[in-house]
Amino acid sequence: MCDQIQEYFDYVLPLVKRSGEELLTAENYEVETKGFVYDLVTIYDRKIEEILIKKIKEKWPTHKQGNEINGINKLTDDPTWIIDPIDGTANFVRNLKITCVSIGLVIKKEQTLGIVYNPFLNELYTAIKGRGAFLNGQRITTNGQNDIAKSIFNYELSLARRPKHYELYMYRLKHLMKVIMGFRSLGCAVLGLCYVADGRLDAYQCDGLYPWDAAAGVLIVREAGGYVCDSRGKEFNLMDPNFLATSTKTLSDQFMAIERKADEERVNARNVKSEFVP
Repeated sequence: MCDQIQEYFDYVLPLVKRSGEELLTAENYEVETKGFVYDLVTIYDRKIEEILIKKIKEKWPTHKQGNEINGINKLTDDPTWIIDPIDGTANFVRNLKITCVSIGLVIKKEQTLGIVYNPFLNELYTAIKGRGAFLNGQRITTNGQNDIAKSIFNYELSLARRPKHYELYMYRLKHLMKVIMGFRSLGCAVLGLCYVADGRLDAYQCDGLYPWDAAAGVLIVREAGGYVCDSRGKEFNLMDPNFLATSTKTLSDQFMAIERKADEERVNARNVKSEFVP
């Protein structure tokens, strides 16, 4: 199996690099929405998907694929490539260089391989399960932060715009902002995870994502020695990828203790409100 996974990696890595080169040529393109004003698609999403999907399908016709445009319903034991052609599209269309190509491989429902490439900053993150995480070929680890008061926390606040997530984000923000050192909101889920992996960030939380937002990045964090759980403290589930990723489990426990209080306050406030509704 190890040799086979290495074969997968060696074949896909040049495709990801080629996809990044395609992004560097981008100009004069139109932007579409996918149903929400903040969910954007460009012709380059489709070009990159064409590069990755077509070539992988030619090489391994029986492998399954899930991606941003076509979606994914469930995981099976079959090798499944989960692709985000441009993560951080809103950044991309504004020439903010926090955007990337991301691809993860899941085998028997386990994240096995991850590649993330930001061509604008020449940052290539890679991981194979059990072999560590790397940035441009150099091994990376989290920074080992154990103190929430000293932590820089990436919180994807743009997703609070969605009505079903608004209160969840706001109550947690109210509690966390009293404790941590500082917030960031990068607008690119995969790179947010990678920046925890290489120690630039101490923690990253996001609710309301899709499998392609986490298929590569979560593995990279774990292979860098970090800790990832469901944002409610349960085991992380790629098909429902609400996550808290931290440099250490100790830091994760500190975040979860505060957020449980925030969630309780939110639920209690909602119950009180309902009592006064005729």
